[in-house]
Amino acid sequence: MRTRLLPLLIVLMAGVLLALGFPLAGSLAAREQQRVVVDRIDDTARFAALAQFVTAGPTAVAGEEGNERLHTLSSELKRYHDLYGIRAGVFYRDGLRMAKAPADWRLPRDGNGAEAFEEALAGRRSHDPPQVWPWQEGRLTVASPVVRDGDVVAVVVTDSPTGRMRSRILHGWLVIAGGECAAMLLAVGAAFRLTGWVLRPVRILDTATHDIATGRMQSRVAAASGPPELRRLARSFNEMADNVEEVLEQQRAFVADASHQLRNPLSALLLRIELLGLELPEGHEEIASVRTEGKRLARVLDDLLDLALAEHTAADLRLTDIAALAADRVDAWLPVAGREEVGLAYTGPSAVTGWADPVALSSALDAVVDNALKFTPPGSHVEVSARADGESIALTVADGGPGLTEDELARIGDRFWRSNRHQNVSGSGLGLSISRALLMAGGATIAYAPNEPRGLCVTITVPRDKPQ
Repeated sequence: MRTRLLPLLIVLMAGVLLALGFPLAGSLAAREQQRVVVDRIDDTARFAALAQFVTAGPTAVAGEEGNERLHTLSSELKRYHDLYGIRAGVFYRDGLRMAKAPADWRLPRDGNGAEAFEEALAGRRSHDPPQVWPWQEGRLTVASPVVRDGDVVAVVVTDSPTGRMRSRILHGWLVIAGGECAAMLLAVGAAFRLTGWVLRPVRILDTATHDIATGRMQSRVAAASGPPELRRLARSFNEMADNVEEVLEQQRAFVADASHQLRNPLSALLLRIELLGLELPEGHEEIASVRTEGKRLARVLDDLLDLALAEHTAADLRLTDIAALAADRVDAWLPVAGREEVGLAYTGPSAVTGWADPVALSSALDAVVDNALKFTPPGSHVEVSARADGESIALTVADGGPGLTEDELARIGDRFWRSNRHQNVSGSGLGLSISRALLMAGGATIAYAPNEPRGLCVTITVPRDKPQ
């Protein structure tokens, strides 16, 4: 869930930072340019003040008062260009120069320079030239009118390079980008903490749910962290788990007590049947049928008691040689296999270890091998094998019986369930249920699949590492 929630939070935070960063970057660029424009306006205002009293033309005779003022203006413009590298000039309304520096500079006749000149002729100073961005190679033109007796007689024009201004803008943008990256890192860290805080109770709840689903009914959720809604959910989950565990415990106790209490009356009933059979003629069919059903009922009660004990007893996990245990159980069932004329053998490594309850695993394997021998016809073969499969060990029992359909595979292992095709085979339908309960207590699993070319393949999976 975190992998889905984190990208959403990060995208939202990145959008917010970008929405703040772009206007800030534009504002910084506009501020830097405005500062340059204001500085150029001040310069043009000073030159306009000097040019206001220049009455002599470019061809004035030396020594005239107007020519001295013109000379002063030219000197100021030249010194200004030499010092700052900014081209500046004063031009009459018709575009002829009054004074300029450098001498080969011409008044721009198009673009921003022409617009600034026309704006100054109208009596307005340049105040809003187009924005120059760091990636643009351009110059900044600012013009101010020279007013004499209320009329615009000339225009002061400055043409500034923008390299330093663009460098300052770029530096400011880098600072903003660094701040945005730092803020993004902080936001990602906060998102990790936030999602961890929100999802930690969900993960704990998922783990506890999985534990309960696999038979560890004592698992509970600590309702001490996370949002209030999740803490309330954790408390509700614990209450539900307590109720479920109590109901299951009552069910187990009832099954165990009922099985135990029914054994004595059933034993007495079977004894009376035997006594009654002594008074009837030998070979009486009804008494033989009653005796068989009574023994079958006794087996069912024994299996019910075993199932109740298996679901209630904690596993005694040990590091066990699974291969040796499987080979030992195969040797124990060889006489039965010989009587049924069924081949039985163990194949696989001689030693492979895993964590299991040896008694529970032996009982489960006995139930599976017993089923395999029951349903495998004479002349066929049952193979028990073990193999290491990553972090687990797979213990497989493959028989050559009739197998099961897909619908039957979905129901196998249910309590008292037996296939309609196998009703004449002895058994209570609880053996595999007992096996599953024994295995689940130790963290093992049991699965069923068709065997090739025919039969049933039962796989018991045992963890190689000690379960938590």
